This record gives sequence, structure tokens and C-alpha cells, in this order.
Amino acid sequence: MSSRLVVLGWHNVTSTYCFPSGGDSGRRGLYEQLRLLKRVTTVVPLAEALADLAAGRPLPPRAVALTFDDGYRDNLTVAAPMLRLLDLPATCFVVPGLLSRTTTPWWEVLAWGVECATAGELKWNDAALPLQTAEQRRVAKQTVAEAVKRRDRVSRDEAVEEVVTQLAPLGPEPDEDMFLDWDSARELRETMAIGSHSSSHAILSQETPEDQREDLVDARRRIEAELECAAPVLAYPNGGAADYDEATLAAVGAAGHTHAVTTRGGLNDRTTPPFEIRRTVMNPERGAVEVVKVLRDVARSPVSR
Repeated sequence: MSSRLVVLGWHNVTSTYCFPSGGDSGRRGLYEQLRLLKRVTTVVPLAEALADLAAGRPLPPRAVALTFDDGYRDNLTVAAPMLRLLDLPATCFVVPGLLSRTTTPWWEVLAWGVECATAGELKWNDAALPLQTAEQRRVAKQTVAEAVKRRDRVSRDEAVEEVVTQLAPLGPEPDEDMFLDWDSARELRETMAIGSHSSSHAILSQETPEDQREDLVDARRRIEAELECAAPVLAYPNGGAADYDEATLAAVGAAGHTHAVTTRGGLNDRTTPPFEIRRTVMNPERGAVEVVKVLRDVARSPVSR
């Protein structure tokens, strides 16, 4: 038996503007990853494994928990059938605003604007970002995305709208059906456990303490009422060290969550702070090779405290 847990996280499976992949590589790669994880690890339900860690109960050898963020529809249509076939548990962290179509997935809208821009350059923060090549567009997307993450939700959405207007994109906009709605989330609940990913996918540390508390309390309340399931675990939007603060930790507790997961890689044991659970983000397109690399790197890393 073991006292350590590795948590892995995915977002979408198939190609999107923000997370492009070639052909069917995402679907094939995810299946390779899941098959390998089933063979070489013990895949455990996230909430139960975290509860066992907190209580000092042993976990199975090479314990790994699987998670998906944002509620992309292909979590239901692509990932869920694979999980059922392989009999693997997983957790999906959903955003009530996306499920209700009241929150815009700004990262996909920004990526669409850049990829389909008719403008030859983007003026941003007194600089001109060229958009002539795929690499230039990648740099522009990353530059703007990282900057707007450091703004509060209202300012961020305004900035993305201004950028898209300047770019004048031509091409199909991101379809709102790219994400689950409440009905399809209920369907997904039959395969995956459900967790909260905040009410509107705001970068929590950029919001006031009061807004953070209201966001997380309301998100969990709505998820549990609409989906008729417990949602004890939160996943921070973006999830880096700068994306949550002391006020966030207090808001997590006020919402009644038992644990919160980050996107900061590493191993977890009973000494890992329950609201700073380490998690490694995966790219399905990279297939089994990434699983081997991640498990090797995590095995070599110290337990995160």
C-alpha cells in the first residue's frame, strides 16, 4: 500500500482554437494514455483518495486520480466512453456560467480572433505583434492570454472584446455547444464525478475577497442543486501559484470544499495542504509517451507541501 497520490488533468480531447491538434491525434492519444495508466498504475476516485490521504489511510500502490477541466463537450462524447470501456474513475470540474451560457469562454474567443484575424498585426500594450506566421500567432495568443489573466473578470472580458474587434476575424466563431450544458452535464455525471471550477472561470486572485467567496459558494450550490450530486472538490481556474491567494483559501473553506486542486505539478501525501493539491496538466495529443515522462518526473520529485 502507498501514502502518495498523483493527480493528472486534461481539458479538451479534440481540436479547438485554443488547444489545436492535428487530425484525430487527441482522441488516439488520450486512449493510449488511459490504457497505459490502467496497466501501470492504480486509478482511484479523486475525492475518496484525498479523503483517505487526509485521514492517514493507505492508498493502493501507484495511486493516480484523473480529472478534466472546464466541461468541454468531448469529455462526454469522447473521454467518457473510453473511461467506461476501461472501467476508470475520473472527475470533471464544471463551470456553472458555461453550463448556463452566461459565461463566455474567453480563451477560445481570443484564440479564434488571432487564428482567423484579417489584420496583419495586433497592437497590444504599445507594441505591434505580427500575425503573418503560425509561430507569430502562437506568440500573440500567449502574450495576450497571459496578460489578461492578471485582470479581474470584467476588465479581462473587455480587453478580449477589444482585441477581437481590432483583429476583425473571419471564420466560424467558437460554438457554445463546444461546452456541456446542464442536461449533458447530468449525462456526464453517470460516468464521472463532478467538481466545481468556479462560477464564471474568473482568475480568483484577481477578484475581491467578497467576490471570491460569493463565486465559490454560489458555484457549489448551483452544481449540487442542478446535478443532484456532491461536489466536495474545487479546481482553481488556471491553477498556478499566482491564481489563488489567502482570500481564495478562505473562500474555498466558506464554500464547504474539502480540497482544491491546482495545476502545480508534484506528489501529494497527507502533509500536502488540502487546498493546494498538486496536479499535472496533460496533453492528449502526446499519447503514451507523455504518461511515461510525467510519471517518471513525478516519481523523482519530493512530496509537495
